[in-house]
Amino acid sequence: MATAAAELLEMLLGRASTAPVSPSQLRVLFLLERHEGINLRTLADGLRSTPSSTSRLCDRLQAVGFVERLPSANSRRELQLRLSGRGCAFLADLRARREQELAVVTARMSGESRAMLLKGLESLRNAAGPVTDEATGDASLSSRARTA
Repeated sequence: MATAAAELLEMLLGRASTAPVSPSQLRVLFLLERHEGINLRTLADGLRSTPSSTSRLCDRLQAVGFVERLPSANSRRELQLRLSGRGCAFLADLRARREQELAVVTARMSGESRAMLLKGLESLRNAAGPVTDEATGDASLSSRARTA
């Protein structure tokens, strides 16, 4: 059942293309949206990746205009990462397209089926417990976001 649900969700969300970014780059964008101004090391920790791999992801996102690197107010050797206006607009558009795709599908369901789906999703959310970071599920990132 879990496999079928995961595959269905991937299929539905996949209808709203994430081009021109990869799934890994999309995770970077979601993290930067939630934790504006974090440094590369903290971002790498949140992605559970290496700073060099994370830097390459950011290079590509900066090249398409989705990410900005700014001098840190705390350290001359450090850069802060943040979404550009274009990056914010991309995420807003992606969410709108995903919501539209889900709305089309749920509109085909009966009211009773939608109510059952909502109840099931609420149960799933409760069973999953608190998640403080939508991109990684890393509850500790919030406390490190601006201190690393």
